[in-house]
Amino acid sequence: MNKADFNFNKWNTILGWFTFAVALVTYTLTVEPTMSFWDCGEYIATSAKLEVGHPPGAPLFQMIGAFFAMFAIDKEHIALMVNMTSVVSSAFTILFLFWSSSMILKKIIGSYNEINKDNSIVILGSSLVGALAYTFSDSFWFNAVEAEVYAMASLLIALLLWLGLRWEQEMNTPRGDRWLLIISLVIGLSFGVHFMALLTIPAIGFLYFFKNYKTVTVKNFIVANVVVISILLFIFKMLLPLTMAFFGKTEIFMVNEMGLPFNSGTIFVTLLLIAFFYFGLRYTKQKGLVFYNTIILCTLFILIGFSTWMMLPIRANANTVINENKPSDAAEVLAYYNREQYGVNPLFYGPQYTETFAGLDKNNPYLDKAPNYERDYTTGKYEITNNFKNAEQNSDDNQKTILPRLWSSEHIANYINFTHPPEFKINYDYPFEEDLAKYGIDAKQLSEEEYNKAIAQLKGEIEKVVAEFRQAYAQKQIDNDGYVSFLKNYGDYLIIEKPTTVDNFSFMIEYQFGYMYWRYLMWNFVGRQNDVQGRYDNLNGNWISGIPFMDSLHLGSQDNLPSDVLNNKGRNTYFFLPFILGLIGLMYHASKDRKSFYVLLSLFLFTGIALKIYLNERPFEPRERDYALVGSFYVFAIWIGFGVYSLYESTKKYLAPKIAGPVLIAGSLLAAPVLMGFQNWDDHDRSDRYTAVAMAKSYLSSCDKNAILFTIGDNDTFPLWYAQEIEKFRTDVKIVNTSLFMTDWYIDQMKMKSYESDPLPISFKHSEYVGDKLDYVAHIPKIETRWDVKDFIAFIKNPKSTVEMQNGQTIHFYPTNKIRIPIDKNTIIKNKVVSPQYNDSIVSAIDIDIKGSAIYKNRLMMLDLIANNNWKRPIYFSGGSFDDDDYIWMKDFMQLEGMVYKLVPVKTAMKKEGSQMDMGQIDSDVMYNKVMKWDWGNSESNTIYHDPETRRNSITYRMNLSRLMDQLIKEGKKEKAKKVIDLAMTKMPVDKFDYYSLVDPFAKGYYEVGEKTKAQQLLTQLIGKYTEYLNYYSQLSASEQVDIATEIITDIERYRGLLEIMKESSDLAFYNKSKKAFNTYISVFERFGREKE
Repeated sequence: MNKADFNFNKWNTILGWFTFAVALVTYTLTVEPTMSFWDCGEYIATSAKLEVGHPPGAPLFQMIGAFFAMFAIDKEHIALMVNMTSVVSSAFTILFLFWSSSMILKKIIGSYNEINKDNSIVILGSSLVGALAYTFSDSFWFNAVEAEVYAMASLLIALLLWLGLRWEQEMNTPRGDRWLLIISLVIGLSFGVHFMALLTIPAIGFLYFFKNYKTVTVKNFIVANVVVISILLFIFKMLLPLTMAFFGKTEIFMVNEMGLPFNSGTIFVTLLLIAFFYFGLRYTKQKGLVFYNTIILCTLFILIGFSTWMMLPIRANANTVINENKPSDAAEVLAYYNREQYGVNPLFYGPQYTETFAGLDKNNPYLDKAPNYERDYTTGKYEITNNFKNAEQNSDDNQKTILPRLWSSEHIANYINFTHPPEFKINYDYPFEEDLAKYGIDAKQLSEEEYNKAIAQLKGEIEKVVAEFRQAYAQKQIDNDGYVSFLKNYGDYLIIEKPTTVDNFSFMIEYQFGYMYWRYLMWNFVGRQNDVQGRYDNLNGNWISGIPFMDSLHLGSQDNLPSDVLNNKGRNTYFFLPFILGLIGLMYHASKDRKSFYVLLSLFLFTGIALKIYLNERPFEPRERDYALVGSFYVFAIWIGFGVYSLYESTKKYLAPKIAGPVLIAGSLLAAPVLMGFQNWDDHDRSDRYTAVAMAKSYLSSCDKNAILFTIGDNDTFPLWYAQEIEKFRTDVKIVNTSLFMTDWYIDQMKMKSYESDPLPISFKHSEYVGDKLDYVAHIPKIETRWDVKDFIAFIKNPKSTVEMQNGQTIHFYPTNKIRIPIDKNTIIKNKVVSPQYNDSIVSAIDIDIKGSAIYKNRLMMLDLIANNNWKRPIYFSGGSFDDDDYIWMKDFMQLEGMVYKLVPVKTAMKKEGSQMDMGQIDSDVMYNKVMKWDWGNSESNTIYHDPETRRNSITYRMNLSRLMDQLIKEGKKEKAKKVIDLAMTKMPVDKFDYYSLVDPFAKGYYEVGEKTKAQQLLTQLIGKYTEYLNYYSQLSASEQVDIATEIITDIERYRGLLEIMKESSDLAFYNKSKKAFNTYISVFERFGREKE
């Protein structure tokens, strides 16, 4: 081909940057303007201020984020600029995808055909289709427009593959290994973003293998697989962890054993490494040992890249406001790297969920933990802070297996849904004689005949219980949760079989590979049913194509779908077109060049299937996990491009190449990227959405000045951190995450001033709670007396209040679970804890009954804080959970104020089976003044995308506003009540926020404030929602209806609830009119036995 006719490299460069520009413009137009839910608020705060986020950290991401944040025009735009790191990273990912695709495709075609102008154009056009398809793919686009690590991790995957391809081109040339050194540097840098980029290493290894081994045999191919996986494991699990461990152990040895000052070991190892690399490189160069010289250089460049982690101890020692785990030295950085605070997720060998029934291993019930060290500046040594001997329970070895998939004891019922209940039989070796004492029988006083008769009776009772249970379960009178409860209650009397290898592998294939990988792949290239998290049912979270008959086979009838389903912005259909292109490309690639195909296949599998094996996910995770699989989808997008070229080769037999190429490229652009972009735009456009930051500010503005706010999880903590740290909003409020309150480093931080908030009044000294001290304080009943809370805490502090456990560990205990917080009424009135109208209701003391067999460190610290605060600062709870201990067993002393609950010395007794709707009193004037000032972040807009988390937050908003409305009506303040109802209906439109049952109270409220017409309009709208679903269910087959019986019955009863509102509000004409339609549905669903009105 005459180069003057077509300059491939020129157009390859131009089109590569064109794809970059398309991606950059797309993501810039749709980027979140502020922080979003989950980890984003934390990442933005820790990036802009270079603080320490949650393990395993992302220091490179944070430093780049800090650079971008420098260009923010004001504090409200810092989040946008940090979000732009993902935008720019994603655009560069598309650039490298295009270049990698064109490079591989050109090499494939050049191996069997001459490169000419016609096929050059199609090569570039095919790569363009693949790159743009990935640009508009669901999961990648989701990552591209928020401050999360996955966009930058995708860039590193793309960059590493491209660098590997460049290395392959110049391999075995004098300067070819410079690419390998850059690859090593990027591998090191990837540790500062996310470990998933390391999964590119096997693909790069295969590039080397296929380049240097022209003849591939079964033997050398197997060896190559073993070697590349070994290199991956060496870098991930050995090189860096062992290096950090070497730093840590040397530091401890030199300080503790040699008497040298702190940091001596760190300095020594640093000098040792410098000497090793200097003399190693010098020696191998002098001796001409090129291979070893290259290995040493690669290791050096990996460590240079990894040096971004130095930011963590540097900033941790600066005592930043957000300083999670405080990794201030080498040993703590290693624990941070290993994510030790999250516990162990068994991968290759470990226990299964049946361990919870089996107890400890009889031969080796306890294991040692690793000792934790902390600097003691008084002695100048590192002191061990934990009781590491026999500190860890070792479950029954009989319950362990290789590659355990069914491991989580918190998800047993769901595991059973995927496999079958664990088999069990009666343990006749159980010491039944020990049970005689429970019935007040002294075995020693019985004759042999009486004894045998009593034992036989006990065995007979167990046999009867087991038989009755088996029958009830077989008849479906007991569900899987009941099955689990039975095993827990009677486990001592049973021998429970562990899940088999077949069970584990069937779950892995069906759920972990099928539901948590294949479903996501289909989402991205076939279509997505909606944005509601799937729970392995046909109604939510599935893939869907848009082809009715195929979707009907997959999910049941798609006729007469409710408007909520059809209008869900997450409903995107691509009619299999991108997927088919990808399959064609995959088969084309495999047929034309098996070597480069295996390179991409290895990347596809390692970032997909292998990642699923490593993550070992449970049913079900807190949210969908597709965002972590973008590396696998990256490869599939390359195959989409290859599919276009495959079609070209078939078509040019019938059409002239000059016509076939452009026509196929244009058609493929429409069939994949254009279609995907059109379908995905509305649910990936986050521009102009401020609901997350509005929620954070609602929580903070609900608190009084200088408040202490207890939070629980990610979404009631990270957004609030962002609001304070970045936008400087309500920095007087002290946020206390009670999950982190279990750790000594976090308690230390809570005892320090942050922003305008003073330290918390915690009386415990660091030495009293350091390490695992007070993690678990046992209740050993000795007295029934109710103790003053300060006496209770003083007893626990006493070194003598300890007891030795079976494993030899010594823990503290308390002799009574009844404590009292005395109340000084004058202090309450002086500090204006409650409004004057409640002064006469102030109690003289708050009595607490600690439930359970122990109190954990976080609850103990909360009690201590409350005792020492003495009502000087208002104390609030976020309401993120409803467990008694989350409120320190003081649910009867809450006052709802906006989004949070305030601790008050006024008792509002809850019903025994009460819900969160019943918790706490309401000071209507206080709460009304707060909620009417909330910034709702344009939640009422018809143009923004109301994502699932925004919609889910309406549960709290609606629940709390309806309670305020009820209280205002009760007090005769109907005008204010009407404004509250109008606020709820305006800011959370029914069509946008789902969760319709929480709208019912507002319909009743409209009646009670005299707005009958609005009440009827709202009820009609809600009835319309339920009837749409019931109409859809009615056309399903009987078996399909049985599968979703819960949903059908729920909608019927919620529909009935609307009729009851009409009846209770004396709107009988409307009731009589509406019940006719309702009774029709009762007849339609007669099999479910619901009563007519």
